Amino acid sequence: MSYGGTDPQSEAAKFGTDAFYASLGRAFVTMCAVIPLLFLVEAIDKGIGSGQLDVAGGIIPHHVNGLDGILFSPFLHAGWDHLYGNAVPLILVGTFALAGGVRRFIWSTALIMLVSGLGVWFVGDPNSVVVGASGVIFGYLGLLLTRGLVERSWWNFAVALFIGLLYWYQVYNILPTDAAISWQGHLLGLLGGALAAVLLRRKRPKRVLAPSSAGTTLTDL
Repeated sequence: MSYGGTDPQSEAAKFGTDAFYASLGRAFVTMCAVIPLLFLVEAIDKGIGSGQLDVAGGIIPHHVNGLDGILFSPFLHAGWDHLYGNAVPLILVGTFALAGGVRRFIWSTALIMLVSGLGVWFVGDPNSVVVGASGVIFGYLGLLLTRGLVERSWWNFAVALFIGLLYWYQVYNILPTDAAISWQGHLLGLLGGALAAVLLRRKRPKRVLAPSSAGTTLTDL
């Protein structure tokens, strides 16, 4: 028996294949290219903007003029320490999220930003300004964990679990332990990622028996 109809995306999703490692490498390079852009934004904010970009582009809960922060706040940070703390986790979880497919990555990111940002706007402290990529990071973490379950992709689940254990002190921030940290954005980002994994899950190909002159062939649909 032989297998037919090989899907390139399915091959890239299989741990250990050449397509998998190629996809992972491209994703890693892409995420590494994103981080300097975040540092550039922070440099502009602290240099030319004198920190005003955070106020202008951050989420201000319950205020209509703070709704645009849903789009802009993940690119802004409260300081260099804040950005440094987010940079490495963003590269790690972003790489594996992106390796699952560019289109799915874009739609997943948009959904995570919407769920996390809109949730913060509704339930956050109206006297605060929320900025940072943490909501997106937790979203990617939730995406990988849930994708591992719904798609039976155990390497996704294992990677998310490993990163979660590695940065357990940040995962702890989904609880209201520090008034200076938007735990709502973290928790809602995690839920947004889980929702994205379910809505944008890749269906497992069906295999049917197809008769041939050489015998029975298994074909993926």
